[in-house]
Amino acid sequence: MPPAGWLRHRIKLQTQSVSQNNYGEKINVWQDFATIWASIEPLRGREYIEASGKKAEVTHRIRIRYLANIKAGMRVIYGNRVFEIISPPIDILEKHEEIELMCKEIENG
Repeated sequence: MPPAGWLRHRIKLQTQSVSQNNYGEKINVWQDFATIWASIEPLRGREYIEASGKKAEVTHRIRIRYLANIKAGMRVIYGNRVFEIISPPIDILEKHEEIELMCKEIENG
């Protein structure tokens, strides 16, 4: 378990659900799952060309204290930054003390 000082970023974990808009259409909405302290560490970055133009991708490791029911596909909000959880959470040493979330930062816009 990292020292408490490492968990200095206040984040929100969000889960996606399906709702209906005013016209009865199904839409995806994000709901807060938990607000917790975390450590955010950038691991690598890369740029690539896509049909819509040049894109950037940064991979991060986010560490939190153990919390059940976190899944790939959820997302992390830190300030105005958004991170997609891209793999199942890693329970460090299977001790239920610390979890690593491998994430991809999503560009807004």
